[in-house]
Amino acid sequence: MVVETWTRWREDVEREGMRFAPAPEYHVFPTRERPLKPYEAVRRATGVTRELVARERPDVVVSDILTLAPALAAELEGVPWATLIPHVDPRGDAGFPPYSVGARLPRTAIGRRWWRTFDPLVGRGLSLGRDELNETRARLGLPPLDHVHGGISRSLALVATFPQLEYPRRAPLPNTHVVGPLQWEPPFGDVEPPPGTDPLVLVAPSTAQDRDGRMLRAALAGLADLPVRVLASTNRRGETDGFDVPANARLVDWVSYSRAMPRCDLVVCHVGHGTLMRALAAGVPVVACPAAGDMNENAARADWAGVGVRLPRRLVTRTGLRLAVTRALATPSLGARARELAAWAATHDPGRRAVELVERLAAAG
Repeated sequence: MVVETWTRWREDVEREGMRFAPAPEYHVFPTRERPLKPYEAVRRATGVTRELVARERPDVVVSDILTLAPALAAELEGVPWATLIPHVDPRGDAGFPPYSVGARLPRTAIGRRWWRTFDPLVGRGLSLGRDELNETRARLGLPPLDHVHGGISRSLALVATFPQLEYPRRAPLPNTHVVGPLQWEPPFGDVEPPPGTDPLVLVAPSTAQDRDGRMLRAALAGLADLPVRVLASTNRRGETDGFDVPANARLVDWVSYSRAMPRCDLVVCHVGHGTLMRALAAGVPVVACPAAGDMNENAARADWAGVGVRLPRRLVTRTGLRLAVTRALATPSLGARARELAAWAATHDPGRRAVELVERLAAAG
């Protein structure tokens, strides 16, 4: 197996016994100084990745939904390709709110009709994306596509989330399989929480979306007077100074979620998909404080599935977090539902299922 990714992951790839290939790291988002269109970066990267595909002659190529170059390179070389969707499926259905707006699935016919009024707007956006992709395909010598979501393989799409977080559809999407969370993290030792027997709350922020530590500071202040223990991480900010840490809390620079979460009663997070999957696989409900992008969607799904309390960004304050944590710990159904998902994860093997599907595609190719 060969993994093409950024050089920062080389050591981790090789530690897992796989061969590493450096992925082209182009600047994607244009600035005044670096005016490069997103699809221009894709076109350049496709040429580099195509050389790797031609050299290795793999039986199948599996690429992330946001990484178009490997898919295009595989198509150019006549190699079957599959798409990994590392979050809930972004493709909508009649009555679904637009992906990432943070709205729950409507409960009534009126609600479904309301969200259908946005279908033309969403459709225009998808059509524009298809046209831009077709321009790139033409430059690469590939034929145009007449369907949207061209970055998702029609041969095999692996959705790496809990099926309990997927909204029910009128009909299943072809060759799409919700396999369950595919989890990995760098090795790290145990971190001891504060002593005692009070409920343990893990505060797991996203530094990518909260560089000033707003949620972390609010959680440390808001939970200081509650009968809980708090284990909080700066998520590798590089320092823990400058934070007021109360007596019932411990603040560290990094913590292994797979080791810490099974010991917790609640996780406070920005609800990035990976953090959410770790918490639910451990049977732990969440207080979801979405910051941006698909975090809003993840928070809505956690609320809809009954595994968390959603706290809008404007309410991520000392008081807001104290109330949200109090509510979550006082609602037994949240923990019970999270443990149901953990039981599902314990009796299913998402990795094995994904491998079986990829091998089936390779054999058919």
